Amino acid sequence: MIEIHGLAKKFAVANPKKLSEQEKQDPRLKGRFFHSVEDVSFKCDAGKVLGLLGPNGAGKTTTLRMLSTAIKPTAGSLMIKGVDVLANPIEARRKLGFLSGSTGLYGRLSGRENITYFGRLHGVSEQEIRQRIDDLADLLDMHSFLDRRCEGYSTGMKQKVSIARAVIHQPEAVILDEPTTGLDIMATQTVLNFIRGLKEKGIPVIFSTHHLDEVDELCDSVTVIDKGRNRFNGSLDEFRGLSSGSMHESFMTTLTEQGGH
Repeated sequence: MIEIHGLAKKFAVANPKKLSEQEKQDPRLKGRFFHSVEDVSFKCDAGKVLGLLGPNGAGKTTTLRMLSTAIKPTAGSLMIKGVDVLANPIEARRKLGFLSGSTGLYGRLSGRENITYFGRLHGVSEQEIRQRIDDLADLLDMHSFLDRRCEGYSTGMKQKVSIARAVIHQPEAVILDEPTTGLDIMATQTVLNFIRGLKEKGIPVIFSTHHLDEVDELCDSVTVIDKGRNRFNGSLDEFRGLSSGSMHESFMTTLTEQGGH
């Protein structure tokens, strides 16, 4: 299970005068601090996929970066498979596979070398790394480009290698921040099928996306955040029930209802 409660994060504003008019109007700007996340809570059980939704700038990526131990929250608690992320960040990292918004691959290395490097960082043996890369290449359809330098990869190739890199150590929980952005239909389907495979293994998956059809196809529950706060937490059926069945209408409804759920 992945569980976060009352999560908040504020950032100091170095020069408030340089903020855009839109940023100045954001209610999260308070004095010399911008409260990117103010109060976010959700949980994702084993073998479930949670769709994390929200408009650009809602605080989704900041929330996921806190969960991944990349940044520390100002307030709140985070648990991954029974491990307190704040108290034991190194142990939490071992249990977690995290795909960030940027692939961050080493361009002069091949896909195989990138994945191998991260496997070694996690202490996976050379024999296990080789076997797992072969398995992941089958699952993500990577055999044709795995031994080419990453600097010549398409967006889809980079994303597939980045996903493999995130799970090479066989994590017990996985966070994917917009994993299908920029992918064509075939590559997107490959990634969605891979997520289904994680689900079948009982691994909880947090899946951030702007594509509501993917949420409809893949997710068990939905969390919507806007301006750093929960607007909805519930099952996929409950989310659909906010409208006449249109995922888009349901999403818009959560943004116009001030209280959220």
